[in-house]
Amino acid sequence: MFSSILQFEFLQNAFLSGILIGFIAPLLGVFVVVRRLSLIADALSHVTLAGIAGGLFLSSKISFFSSLNPIYVGMGFSVLGSLVIEKLRAFYKFYAELAIPIIMSAGIGFSVVFISLADGFNTDLFNYLFGSVSAVSRTDLYIITGVAALVILLIVLFYKELFLLSFDEEYASALGLPAKGLHLLFILTVALVISVSMRVVGILLVSSLMTLPVAASIRIATGFKKTIFLSVIIGEASVLIGLVLSYYLDIAPGGTIVILEVLALIFSIILSKARRGKI
Repeated sequence: MFSSILQFEFLQNAFLSGILIGFIAPLLGVFVVVRRLSLIADALSHVTLAGIAGGLFLSSKISFFSSLNPIYVGMGFSVLGSLVIEKLRAFYKFYAELAIPIIMSAGIGFSVVFISLADGFNTDLFNYLFGSVSAVSRTDLYIITGVAALVILLIVLFYKELFLLSFDEEYASALGLPAKGLHLLFILTVALVISVSMRVVGILLVSSLMTLPVAASIRIATGFKKTIFLSVIIGEASVLIGLVLSYYLDIAPGGTIVILEVLALIFSIILSKARRGKI
């Protein structure tokens, strides 16, 4: 297998992309879960699907858009969806959680319409839905690398602020932190991570990369930094082992990665119960 990675560019793209996504998705996912925004990944993934379907429709009907990579349209829709979520959260001040199902429903609706306009499902759309490591191009790798650099920069520069916002947003605002601006930057970054992660695991499974490793690490970690560390370890291990298994067993990489994350979650639950003497 390693000789094949050295020989074929698409395998290099897949594994390098997997390493980056396995790192940044759980890293950002810890803050998403702590802020109780886990469902936002599902909402933005459906909005991204609408953008992808719209991009495929435009490329099939208008020659000007034939060379347009649908991932750019998906990223644009995801960013727009995150901005609309923030507006709706402010509008429904006492029912802020309504913003997520509203955007999710809108994303599903637009997806169905664009898919029907594009004459139904095709191979490209299935690749975006369920992931396809063979479809990861060098351009996709560059985009993922850029988003990964942005995530790392965000965490390094604003770790303390994001930590405080995650646990007590009102207190952070009282201290004079630009809570709204930081939250908006955070949500935009989440939107970008979701849109670039779909190449490896697919739009329908991308939220698992942000939530399952965190759910597993929360059960056994004893602090916030340890939770981040374990989440990244579980995410990286699931992606790399999943890609290796999918290569040798000729099975879907996205589903394999998610199953491994579920197994890690089950193991963490058993381990936490064993520590408490409940097993």
